[in-house]
Amino acid sequence: MTKVSVLNQTGSSVGDIELNEAVFGIEPNEAVLFEAVVQQRASLRQGNHKVKNRSEVAGGGRKPWRQKGTGRARHGSIRSPQWRGGGVVFGPTPRSYAYKLPRKVRRLALLSGLSTKVREENLIVLDELKFDAPKTKEFTQLLSALSIDGKALFVTADLDETVALSARNIQGVSVITAESLSVLDLAGHDKLVMTKSAVEKVEEVLG
Repeated sequence: MTKVSVLNQTGSSVGDIELNEAVFGIEPNEAVLFEAVVQQRASLRQGNHKVKNRSEVAGGGRKPWRQKGTGRARHGSIRSPQWRGGGVVFGPTPRSYAYKLPRKVRRLALLSGLSTKVREENLIVLDELKFDAPKTKEFTQLLSALSIDGKALFVTADLDETVALSARNIQGVSVITAESLSVLDLAGHDKLVMTKSAVEKVEEVLG
């Protein structure tokens, strides 16, 4: 079992916690991690790029000249693709880029992401995380107490509006619940800060 110090909101150690090796101590699979990040980023794409085909371009309702006898090529519309200002052939149209990975692959990617944070000593466990009122200044003091100066992901067991509002205006800081934890979240932040109850919840689901 891997032991990690449990800190309070002033940065002082208040004990230790033993992490489940099956969740926080596996050999990270970098290929699966990469695949999961690509899949999640693809699913976030809006896919709303659009061009007009010949039926959508304005104009071109009249045949530009008669079919025979002019010596020119036959045309039925000045909005055909070969004309300037005409429709686009096989251009992009709105579509979804989302696709799914197998459940076991998604699980392995999440375990690999958590284990990577532990290996790189970028996991911080708090005994609790709460504020009396939404105060950005108090959250900034917390970051200072924990010696965090980069991007940080805070994970709580349940949604706490006071905590979320306190961190909302701080660049590079995100607050999510344990059940919404994803590989993209882990990859996009330098430090992972979890409450003790959040650790227990993640181990219960993934262990």
